[in-house]
Amino acid sequence: MKKIIAIFLLITLSLSCVCFAGCENSEQIPTEYKDPVAAREIAEIDDKYRNYYHIWVCAFADSNGDETGDLQGIIDNLDYINDGNPETDTDLGMTGIWLSPIMPSDSYHKYDVDDYMDIDPEFGDLATFDKLIEECDKRGIDVILDLVLNHCGTGHEYYQNALKEAADGNLDGYAKYYRFKASGFTSPGEGWRQVIGASGVWYEGQFSTEMPEWNLAYEGTRDYFEEVAKFWLERGVAGFRLDAVKYMTDETTDGAEFLGWFYETAQKYNPDVYMVGENWQSNSYLYDIYESGIDSQFAFSFASSTGHFTISANSGDGDSLASQLEKFDKSSREANPNVIHAMFLSNHDQVRSGSYFSKGLNVMKNAAALYILTPGNSFTYYGEEIGMKTPGNYHQNDAYYRSPMIWDSDVEPDIWCTADAFCDLDFGGVKQQNEDENSLLNFYKRAIKIKSQNPEIARGKIVETYEVEGDIGVCAFKLDYDGSQVIVVHNVNGSKASEFEITDEMLKNAEIVGDLYAGADEQKTVAVRGETLPAQEELPEFAYIANGKLTLPPRSSVVIKSAE
Repeated sequence: MKKIIAIFLLITLSLSCVCFAGCENSEQIPTEYKDPVAAREIAEIDDKYRNYYHIWVCAFADSNGDETGDLQGIIDNLDYINDGNPETDTDLGMTGIWLSPIMPSDSYHKYDVDDYMDIDPEFGDLATFDKLIEECDKRGIDVILDLVLNHCGTGHEYYQNALKEAADGNLDGYAKYYRFKASGFTSPGEGWRQVIGASGVWYEGQFSTEMPEWNLAYEGTRDYFEEVAKFWLERGVAGFRLDAVKYMTDETTDGAEFLGWFYETAQKYNPDVYMVGENWQSNSYLYDIYESGIDSQFAFSFASSTGHFTISANSGDGDSLASQLEKFDKSSREANPNVIHAMFLSNHDQVRSGSYFSKGLNVMKNAAALYILTPGNSFTYYGEEIGMKTPGNYHQNDAYYRSPMIWDSDVEPDIWCTADAFCDLDFGGVKQQNEDENSLLNFYKRAIKIKSQNPEIARGKIVETYEVEGDIGVCAFKLDYDGSQVIVVHNVNGSKASEFEITDEMLKNAEIVGDLYAGADEQKTVAVRGETLPAQEELPEFAYIANGKLTLPPRSSVVIKSAE
């Protein structure tokens, strides 16, 4: 439900007192800023709701000088992600890490897994992985693994056995683990490949010849996947990012049924296991998959250069974003009442978000606030927080989406696993941005801190959205979490302030408990010869509540709550 709030000037006349600036019955506009975030503590709630940092392992940090990122490199930089001390502001404050595939594979991307119960030697070994889990536990960080259940690599032992048997005309052994068919010289369909050395035998490999697809309906496959889940969950993994969910449905397998089975199976080894699926399809398909019961699916309709967050920040239309968020929240919860939204701007398969905010740093900040301060879990792709861009020739190689992390922009990265693809960087690396209080990095830290201080944001249900008459730049919605309510308000106008009326029906005794300021767009008004430029409107420096109205500077975001 959306309420329309008219902006108006409220004048109250009293027989006993006419309220001027000094009258005790009026609310004065504050002249000094008081930081609402500094006065609050992070809520310590141990559940599935997390702010995740998405690490492409080989490109993040190299610990041994072999020019490939590794697990020890992540351990060495954990204090950047979260130092375990909520009182410090030197870390990002992330409470979860999603690791790209780390299992043995012949490719640099590792999505063609050859052994599901080991670590690729390029990244380390199981002892190093156990150390990573131990160090993450100390800091309150959950670790989820990228798990590829749709297909494996051609070097997998089961597939090699299947090939040997198929050459002898036997498709009743290991071939049952995969999608094999004997169809002569005619292909069974798109994405099917001929088995070399086995006349008339085909296998399904939708992604490539190097990625044979598992038969997810076969009991033997499911038994094997249960062993895999048990192996990692008992090592302390909190859950899995499930690759290629949309491809799990075929003529023998219902993808939602399979995901439901795998989720319930994993719960035997960790009742609180967290699972998030990759599904590029439209939202209607996401709702169908949610019937499986898995916690999350990435909200692709809100991400990338054409997603709702980017469009809102670039266009200055916040009202449409609020409507889309409400619709998505409602439909997802109808499909799965326990849904946890998975919000992001970009990932390892997309152009980096730093490449599609042409208006500048303030719009990048504004977009970050939009996606982080939404219900569910946020997923930040490494380097996004410092504005890393994708190299211009990215269309030649998907490795260009996965360029090395820039720790110090004065030092050339020594990682070469991603096709020598180095990104452009406008604002300096981690070292430089840590020293700049107005940097994108420090904006991310504050946004994550605000979400962590107010558990209603991640865990709440959208119960109301609000319009401001004559101002589409405002995105405002109310969240309810077990009876505790907050209202999140964004102003995505680039050059003007917005006013938002707060009634007692919405929130009583409302106060600002979190605020973010991206900064107004640069004014580009050009005078015509012989004319005088109009005076620029004086803009507020910070958000405040006075006389029942919230005033927001351009490109600012606030969280308001009833005063305790």
